[in-house]
Amino acid sequence: MNQKDIRLLQSMPAASPSYGRPPCRFINREYFTISYESDPDSIRQAVPEPLQPDGSNIVLYEWIKMPDSSGLGSYEESGIVIPCTFKGEPCNFTAQMYLNNGPAILGGREIWGFPKKWGHPSLKVEETETLTGTLYYNNTLVAMGTMPFKYNVLDNNAVAKTIGKTQINLKLIPDVDGKPKIAQLAAYNLEEVTVKGAWSGPARLSLIPHVNAPVADLPVKSCIEGKHFIADLTLPYARVLHDYLK
Repeated sequence: MNQKDIRLLQSMPAASPSYGRPPCRFINREYFTISYESDPDSIRQAVPEPLQPDGSNIVLYEWIKMPDSSGLGSYEESGIVIPCTFKGEPCNFTAQMYLNNGPAILGGREIWGFPKKWGHPSLKVEETETLTGTLYYNNTLVAMGTMPFKYNVLDNNAVAKTIGKTQINLKLIPDVDGKPKIAQLAAYNLEEVTVKGAWSGPARLSLIPHVNAPVADLPVKSCIEGKHFIADLTLPYARVLHDYLK
């Protein structure tokens, strides 16, 4: 390979790139999100400056099923999102993510800085009536959430605006000597969002302490609401919101 060929490569390994080139289109992406009240000190510890928690003490625990993701495949995901502000503007900070797909882990970390680790999430309807999300890490249950299936109908346009809210990741990549090479807040907004259905209802969430999947470090004080929606959308490239090395 000459230098021009190398500069055109998408990702490692050169012989067979690990993921496709963005933007990534998601069809029938299914969300189950539980909003809950948590401990403000724990929230502050999880949120990197200059982001600020929005003051609500609300944390979002989510499951996402992605059956058709261009360049990435078919997979499921689970993790924690914290409502924040950046210079007074509302945004969401993704604190933890666990999923069962190699290309999505590699591409997510290398391009957007998603905090992705390998885990075994699952989202399904149990016994025809209960939407149920589980997350296993190292064969141990660390999270379970439930809500009634399609309980109350939500406005699709309002949900689309929520999906389009600015999302932020803490991207950390070391250099070959172990020193920081990239330390950024990376921001993105999902695009071309079409909501196909959205529902809400009462929900329950259980988080179990685990040293390598510390979702319970943001403890559940009380569950507020569950939301379930299905949408088509596009994940574009990100932008640098803040560079810690400059």
